[in-house]
Order: sequence, then structure tokens, then C-alpha cells
Amino acid sequence: MSLNTFGHLFRVTTWGESHGPALGATVDGCPPGIALEPEMLQRWLDLRKPGQNKYTTQRQEPDQVEILSGVYEGQTTGTPLQLMIRNTDQRSKDYGDIAKSFRPGHADITYWQKYGIRDPRGGGRSSARETAARVAAGGVARAVLAQLAPSVVITGYMVQMGPHKIDRARFDWDQIAANPFWTPDAQAAQDWAVFLDDLRKSGNSVGAVIEVVARGVPAGLGAPIYAKLDGDLAAAMMSINAVKGVEIGCGMESAALTGVDNADEIRMGSNGPEFLSNHAGGILGGISTGQDVVVRFAVKPTSSILTPRRSVTVTGEDIDLITKGRHDPCVGIRAVPVGEAMMACVLVDQLMLHRAQVGPGPRGKIGPQVV
Repeated sequence: MSLNTFGHLFRVTTWGESHGPALGATVDGCPPGIALEPEMLQRWLDLRKPGQNKYTTQRQEPDQVEILSGVYEGQTTGTPLQLMIRNTDQRSKDYGDIAKSFRPGHADITYWQKYGIRDPRGGGRSSARETAARVAAGGVARAVLAQLAPSVVITGYMVQMGPHKIDRARFDWDQIAANPFWTPDAQAAQDWAVFLDDLRKSGNSVGAVIEVVARGVPAGLGAPIYAKLDGDLAAAMMSINAVKGVEIGCGMESAALTGVDNADEIRMGSNGPEFLSNHAGGILGGISTGQDVVVRFAVKPTSSILTPRRSVTVTGEDIDLITKGRHDPCVGIRAVPVGEAMMACVLVDQLMLHRAQVGPGPRGKIGPQVV
């Protein structure tokens, strides 16, 4: 299986399966001299790990990350970082009944059609367990950002669960970490708790929409054509397990706007140009504007559910399939720290590309020209 690496200069390769002995990431291209300790990565993994409440899978994994290479005396050396997370709570027997059949909505059937072999234990490589490695790599990226672009703050949150959206009039940044759904709307959190509890007890699941915002991103990151910042972000978010759609800024809603409504007008402020709106999501022509970079992605419902679904076996027999095991009733909950990690990795990669081409900071000065 090829193509397990993403990034241009800051390159991340993930490896491992859901029920293998371990999984992890190799990070190549990390600058030397970046302060890095396992605890700096663990804080992000602790936000993603399973079994934290009744709304996520009850698989109990500590997700303890180990740094095997690339660090000496608390600083990166510039050589590849090898990050490993051991699996400790596999229940492979839960998947014995589906070893020769395909779960509807899951990658089981396409893996079999492509490779002629698959690991049925928890989905193997297609499991969302793979995202733990991304979060570890994202922790490295955040450490790089803290040194090279300390103004950048990345925050993800859920804005929709099933048909239920947040009320943006009630948006409160402080609420995001105060509820199990990472939502900035306290009332929505209460409503979603009842909704998801009923759904979970019925053996069903539901999708969600996650929004990730990067504040303090400098202007100038990205390139006009094949390394667009929004293109790289879209690819990164789309690569997350179960993601079926990505938007930048107003996204699909842009199609309903007129040019008058959509254009982010500009006025000169005391510290340079200031945009009066942000329909573009902080990116124009593939390059960051200096505004907040805003990305949303839609996560489909978990395919492994206790409700019987019609399917077939490897030998072509029709069956009704129930998936046992421990699964998230809304996988979008734990997708929030994953989206943040992917944002961090892309921003570091683009920052390094930018500095390699034009040096630090934007090139074009806007304002009174000094002769």
C-alpha cells in the first residue's frame, strides 16, 4: 500500500493498523533546534483518545506516545522523528464474524477489491485509530509553529451534529473545552447530549460538521496554483477517515451570494490593510490574507452499528450484518483534535515553503512608500 505520506517539506508518514501491536508516524523535515518532549505531544493525544465519556468508543487506550528518534537533550536534531503509540486494548475476536463479509458504508469492500486482502480487525489501516498518529505529528507541528510563528492559534469545534446546528449568536470560545462535543454553543451541547444518547441506545450513529480556525496566520502562505493553501488544507482534511466534504470560508454557500455580498472589502488600518469580512476564509488565490483561516469538514456517520444492514460475503452470498465491537456513535467528536492536527501540519509545511522561496514575512508592503 503506497501513498502514506503527506506534505511538501514537512513530511508526515503514518503507519500501523487498528489492532496491530502499535501505530505511529515518521516526521521528516522538522527543523532542528525545536524544543520537543513527549509531554508536548501527549497533551494533544489526550484530547483525542477513546473512552473519555459515554459518547465515544469505550475502547480503553492510553495513547502514550514515544519519541524514538530525532530528538537530543530536548531539542529536535533535524533528522527524522519516529513517533510510536502502542495498542493495548484490542479485541480482535469482535471482528471474527465479519472477516469474510463487508460492512456497508465501510472501506472493507474497496480494500478487498483493490488488494485482494484486508485486515478485518477494526478495519485495519482504514480505521480511525490511524488518526492518533496524525495527532502526534500535529503536536510536532505545533511545537514548530510555537517557535517560527508564535502568533498562530488553532482551534477546532463542532458546529453541527446530524441535522442540529449551533446558534452562532451564542458562540463562546470558552465553551469549547467545557463540554464533550467541543461545541462553542452551551445550549447545543445540552440538546446534542439527549439526541446522541437516544441514538446510541438504539444502535445507530450520526454524522457531524467540524470547523477549524487558525488565528494569527501571517499573510503570504501558499502558492497560486499547485500548492494553494486552501488546496493543501482541503486535501489534508479530506484524507481524515470518514470525511466526505470540505469547505473553506463560506464554501458551498458562496454559490448563493452575489459579487457584492461575497467580496471581502478592505480599508487601511493603523497597522496595515484590514478586511471588513471574511467570506474567503482567510485565503485568496491560494495565498493567506492574514485573516483567520477557516475550514469546515463533514464527517459521515460511523459505519459500524448494531442495526442490521444488508450486505454480501466474499463468496457472494447475501447476508444481514450486525457489527459488534466498540464504536463511536458520532465519530465527529474525536475528529476535532484530528482536524486541528492537520491544520497545524499544513501551516508548518506552507510556512517552510514560503521561507524557502521568499524568506520570512510578506514581501509586498502596503501603505506609504518611503523613497
